[in-house]
Amino acid sequence: MQRPELKGLDHWVAFLTQADIPVLKQTGRDLAVLHEDQNRLSARSVASVIAVDPMMTVKLLRYLQQNKRRSQTSEVTLVEQALIMLGVEAFYNKIPATPTVQEVMTGHMDGMVQLLHVIHRSHRASEYAYDWAVRLSDLHYEEVRIAALLHDLAEMLMWCFAPQEMLGIRVIQQQDKALRSRSVQEQVLGFALTDLQKALVEKWELPELLLTLMDGANSTKPRVRNVTLAVNLARHSANGWDDAALPDDYKDIGVLLRAPAEQVMLMVGADAGIVCDLSKPH
Repeated sequence: MQRPELKGLDHWVAFLTQADIPVLKQTGRDLAVLHEDQNRLSARSVASVIAVDPMMTVKLLRYLQQNKRRSQTSEVTLVEQALIMLGVEAFYNKIPATPTVQEVMTGHMDGMVQLLHVIHRSHRASEYAYDWAVRLSDLHYEEVRIAALLHDLAEMLMWCFAPQEMLGIRVIQQQDKALRSRSVQEQVLGFALTDLQKALVEKWELPELLLTLMDGANSTKPRVRNVTLAVNLARHSANGWDDAALPDDYKDIGVLLRAPAEQVMLMVGADAGIVCDLSKPH
């Protein structure tokens, strides 16, 4: 996909606001199969397909916010709830599962591989957050799951529409692992991805609750802490279960769940072959 030469946060926010968000090819296939089977077609079955695709999830929520009815007084944060309000057939007609990531990123195979890694990582974070919310008897566990799923949305979008710049950031960070992600992003893009994320969520008027849950500045709140720790664990474990940051993650998650770090390791499926001495400072 061709895009104009964009510089600065405001230009990117404007571009991404107008851009048609791509979705995973598998999402389109699964939605098409469901649509052919009227006996299985329902808001719940469609929501279960959308649930694993952060791009399709935000595509739906953004559409609903941009076409909000005057009678709608409360925010819609759940996918199934959004589908019920919109109507399943209206969803298929108004929010098609196109374009696909593969179409948008034609000729950028390296970037697409990295995008798929980020999406997989986000999916794992959403599963962790969901599981912990249930353990903590949080009745709004689905909101926590969606917040974790969409936590790195800006990174996904930039891989889609600025793969060369994102690969440049990756190369710099691999050459010097001590560099902070924010400073490298500002050097290459002119802004940090967290700033883009916040600007997009506000511009698209996504539910305030999601903005709160995805904002690490609110980390003293248990539900936000859940999302932050789930994202951290997914990010660090993606480097391998011997990542140096994981012992601290286990301890922090243990505090959240009121469980020993060793139990957390078993709970999240940490590789049994990795021995972490949790008594040592890191």
